[in-house]
Amino acid sequence: MTLSVRSIAVTCAVGALGAALAACGGPAGPAAARRGHHAPATASATSAASTGTAPSRPPTLAPGPAGLTPVFENGPRARDKAVALTFDADMTADEGARAAGGEHFDNPQLIATLRRFKVPATVFMTGRWADEYPREARDIGRDPLFEIANHSYSHYAFTSDCYGLPTVPEDRMRADVERAYAAFRRAGVRDAMPYFRFPGGCYDRRALRALSAAGVTAVQWDVVSGDAFATDADAVARQVLDGVRSGSVVVMHCTRSAAPVTERALRTIVPELRRRGFRFVKVSQLIGAADRWHGPSPRPARSSPSAVPRSS
Repeated sequence: MTLSVRSIAVTCAVGALGAALAACGGPAGPAAARRGHHAPATASATSAASTGTAPSRPPTLAPGPAGLTPVFENGPRARDKAVALTFDADMTADEGARAAGGEHFDNPQLIATLRRFKVPATVFMTGRWADEYPREARDIGRDPLFEIANHSYSHYAFTSDCYGLPTVPEDRMRADVERAYAAFRRAGVRDAMPYFRFPGGCYDRRALRALSAAGVTAVQWDVVSGDAFATDADAVARQVLDGVRSGSVVVMHCTRSAAPVTERALRTIVPELRRRGFRFVKVSQLIGAADRWHGPSPRPARSSPSAVPRSS
């Protein structure tokens, strides 16, 4: 990922979930190359972007150089001040025992708050999460206020060095993505979006090549919320409000056990952004608007900051 975000050193929880959540929402994965292949969307959604409705056919970005999976980080910096709130529903493939023991990887109250405020959002869900919470996955997926996108099945890393996460072998990367879509279908999610968020945001040219046949657009972010393991909802809200610009994609989490203050932070973020003239859209609407906007040429790979990001 190539966005520039201030580095904030924090102490994160230790353990498998700590590594998994610490991986999501950071400025970049350790030692992972970041190449943003910005290209016009292949399906026009100009009217959808202006009316606030989702396009009938999900827009995707054209492939990057050499047919690599395209990467989307933010929408046009336009005057209409659209912003997409995204929520990672994280659960790694080996955390079933913890869920059985009472740990909550879901957050129904957060979803209820989004509905109460009538805020559209994109949920990047792991297939393991959908297997654990099929009714919630189906409920979110069938609500027109939301869209479900792919965050892998296992929440294992797609690079060799990504916050200590286990690694998906290159020859299994596409299968892991497809396994997540199969889990969504089992849960009753009919129309999962063709968007994929790399666990930890970690990717390189090898990962982009491995997923090129999957037909997905990789979706990163340009605003880090700092919500994972946070205990101060006001601090999370301030970080989001300080970072949002027109076209921003904000990364947050909907996992009660590891992002306990996100719902409270939303109660500040949503009304304040609306007061500032922002409107909330889904990721599909920002990608659709990109067909009227040609972003910068691919940026050079950039090393990640050494500090652990506060966001996750």
